[in-house]
Amino acid sequence: MRGVTVKEAAEICGGRLIGNGTEEILSVCIDSRKVEKGSMFAALKGERVDGHDYMAKAFELGAACCIAERIPEGVSGDVILVPDVAAALKVLAEAYRKRFDIPVIGIAGSVGKTTAKEMVASVLSRRYNVLKTEKNLNNELGVPLTIFRIEPEHEAAVIEMGISDFGEMTRLARMVRPTMAVYTLIGHAHLEHLHDREGVIKAKTEMLEYMPENGTVFMNGDDDLLAAFACKQNKMLFGTGTNADVRAENVYYDEEMQLCCTVVSGGRKIDVKTPAYGQHMVYAALEGAAVGIVMGLTDEEIAEGVQSFETVGRRANVVKTGYITLIDDCYNANPDSVKCGIDSLKKNGGRKVCILGDMLEMGENKEALHAGVGRYASECGIDLLLTVGELSENTSGGAFTDKRHFTSNSALIAELPELIKQGDTVLVKASHSMKFDEISEALKLLK
Repeated sequence: MRGVTVKEAAEICGGRLIGNGTEEILSVCIDSRKVEKGSMFAALKGERVDGHDYMAKAFELGAACCIAERIPEGVSGDVILVPDVAAALKVLAEAYRKRFDIPVIGIAGSVGKTTAKEMVASVLSRRYNVLKTEKNLNNELGVPLTIFRIEPEHEAAVIEMGISDFGEMTRLARMVRPTMAVYTLIGHAHLEHLHDREGVIKAKTEMLEYMPENGTVFMNGDDDLLAAFACKQNKMLFGTGTNADVRAENVYYDEEMQLCCTVVSGGRKIDVKTPAYGQHMVYAALEGAAVGIVMGLTDEEIAEGVQSFETVGRRANVVKTGYITLIDDCYNANPDSVKCGIDSLKKNGGRKVCILGDMLEMGENKEALHAGVGRYASECGIDLLLTVGELSENTSGGAFTDKRHFTSNSALIAELPELIKQGDTVLVKASHSMKFDEISEALKLLK
């Protein structure tokens, strides 16, 4: 965040400035340990930690100012006093975003947002200086922090936008003001608040009210709701069907389990390869290619960008341990992403094993949704289903494959040496709070 003084920031957010406010703000942070010279430290009050207790430390590290709701005794330095720090950051982010006339691509959807963000950024970076969302900072706190990182040298920004309720996307889009949007999939996620898929698409497309009508919206044409959705903007479908403006043909995995396909758009045919694994990577490659095509990249630049993609966290990482092939995909889970993982698993040779855990925030139909995943695993010919968690007992009950259910990760881990055989391909997937990374690490140790 450059070109804004402390005084100007106070005026923008309607805060009361304590101090002279002449120093320029160079960055914004919410963690006092990451404060640098020129930072604005936002003293947020959380459930366990109150940022106001760290304002003195922030000034010691060179903060230009703090934005806070009160000034603790003994704190000295420029302070912007506001009624609500989080709300003030949104106002500042909205104003700061308007200073930049660059392409901004908003990424939304129920599954694959982070993968899409990384792929689009990888492709565009072949030609442009691209800012992208770090890690999973995609909510009403993370998005402002991402916007504050835009600098004059950036030529494009790719911003992930995650929601769980109605109205949230409106608040995010008001800050982001995307010029393009990518919609990955409308699935069964956050149903506690959004109720059903129709509610999901209604909430996520709130973004379009803050997009220019000459902007482009990229939507998954294999998703029935997205394919049928009408919007004021230019709509471009990507997918594997004949309805797609940008489609994938000749999809296969090479000997190194890299996904390969041909991206077809009009008369253009672009052979691409990505080092990441999984059927969902077909869509990621198409998302990156579609945005690249609209932004004028060459076939060579698009292919290089797809090839340069790197996975983030524990998302469909393929690990050949020497004993088994592990598909470590335990970052998060909902019915759509789990079924996608099963689709990828069934393409492998050898015995196929699913280790699945609870999928959270599934709403009132959570038991039926878990049972449906189990039936899908059976229909896909999965050889062994292992489950952990109260909800996942429904997954096990809904499957007609060889199956075992466990009440804890430790109980499952203790029996892995007997259950897993040499040469197996094992998918590990559950919601993040299930801590299935413990299971993945135990699988790596099998001999």
